[in-house]
Amino acid sequence: MSVPQLNDEHRGEEILAVFDTAFGELLAADPAAFRVKFRKMAASAFAFYRGTAGLFYHDLDAEKRGGPYLDERTSRVWIHGDLHAENFGTYMDATGRLIFNVNDFDEAYVGPFTWDLKRLSASLALIGYAKALSDEQISELVEVYAGAYRERVHALATGAKRDEVPPFTLDTAQGPLLDALRDARSLTRFGLLDSMTEIRDFERRFAPGGGSIELDAATRYKVLAAFDGYLETLPETSLTRPDSYRVKDVVGRRGIGIGSAGLPSYNILLEGHSDALENDVVIYIKQAQTPAVSRHITDPAIRGYFQHEGHRTVISQRALQAHADPWLGWTELDGAGQLVAEVSPYAVDLDWGDIDDPEEIAAVVADLGRATATMHAAADDTSGESLVPFSTERAIDAAIAADEEGFAPLLVDFAHTYGARARADHQIFVDLFRNGRIPGL
Repeated sequence: MSVPQLNDEHRGEEILAVFDTAFGELLAADPAAFRVKFRKMAASAFAFYRGTAGLFYHDLDAEKRGGPYLDERTSRVWIHGDLHAENFGTYMDATGRLIFNVNDFDEAYVGPFTWDLKRLSASLALIGYAKALSDEQISELVEVYAGAYRERVHALATGAKRDEVPPFTLDTAQGPLLDALRDARSLTRFGLLDSMTEIRDFERRFAPGGGSIELDAATRYKVLAAFDGYLETLPETSLTRPDSYRVKDVVGRRGIGIGSAGLPSYNILLEGHSDALENDVVIYIKQAQTPAVSRHITDPAIRGYFQHEGHRTVISQRALQAHADPWLGWTELDGAGQLVAEVSPYAVDLDWGDIDDPEEIAAVVADLGRATATMHAAADDTSGESLVPFSTERAIDAAIAADEEGFAPLLVDFAHTYGARARADHQIFVDLFRNGRIPGL
């Protein structure tokens, strides 16, 4: 990839323009939340990269007209949309298994499969740089990622080997992935409930404080009406015990994380799978955002497939994640699409803080390559959705097979080039922020 050579002033104006498109309305509604978001992004080049998917796709925009390994099929597969090295972790699937894989689908959409790979590869360059790895070592990491992805896609594309590519579970994972799964297994629903709720008059209720906001009667009514709409979006297999959905309490929350600044959200406490208080369930309703990648995909068939952003997020997650959260659904609130899912007690993100040995880093990166391939392969003609009516893994496998030798070098070159661009952009952003040049703050 050739990044345009802009001086800092011009690049700063470009960054501000992209920010206005991506964050403008939300920033105007809640400047305080964005001051928190931007301070987190200022902490490191990687944190900045995490929070600027819109800038990444703005810079990739020229490639929407084509590119290596992209054809009519591989240009329109279900992609994660914000695939970086910290968007992996644990979740419990609908069958009760703890799985390690991608665990955040807010930016998912349909587009070129290489965009996921490039975003992940550049994130590896940023992590490698932060850990003082040499350019050669970073190249080797991206080659490992590309090789593992290629190998897993090919295995999935050849039906005879499907049994040899199980997901990452407590039985199959190793190293830091296994550590994350074991940490998740040590967590309990009671521990989560204890941190968010209390028992009052023999019934569980949300505890005051801790970021929760008490709702007025009108807002509570609107949230409960949205909850009723959500129930209609659940698969029949999720509705085995009607009492599971009895509402015990509702509170408001406001997101202040890197990805959720300014977005109103609500937590709802439900009866759960039994009358026992330790089996209560907390779900959240969160306003879904326009995914950054969608601004650079012009196909009307893709855009018109989704009712709203909440519907898009859920359909995408169900496509990309085998046996997704049984509480996953969508609804509308104040005319905006909402994502609904469980506040899971079993979510543990991959922690890069203690992964420093180059060999251990390489082993983790190889697993991320396999996990990426597994995710891409899940979302195709067998996922139950008609938007991608072909075998994703076979299409990707055939595209890479046409130029095996060029695949890893393509990602290596991009990783170094865009990693350097992101580091420079981070410094420009910090200067804009600290000098009061971001409008609305």
